[in-house]
Amino acid sequence: MAIIWLIPVPNRKPPTTGIYLCPIYKTLTRAGTLSTTGHSTNYVIAVEIPTSKSQRHWIKQGVALICALDF
Repeated sequence: MAIIWLIPVPNRKPPTTGIYLCPIYKTLTRAGTLSTTGHSTNYVIAVEIPTSKSQRHWIKQGVALICALDF
């Protein structure tokens, strides 16, 4: 994946179509769930990746980004 620059924009309206809301994890292990958010303890943030396919397609493929350099 290319470098992602996160630029904060006040009151931004996220697009409803044409994106995959891709989760980013610290490591390959997605085990352990936080009771407060329901996310994995390795979850960092989700980023919007432009796509012509539905979110369902990418979710079924198990697509996620990983911060770890070594796996």
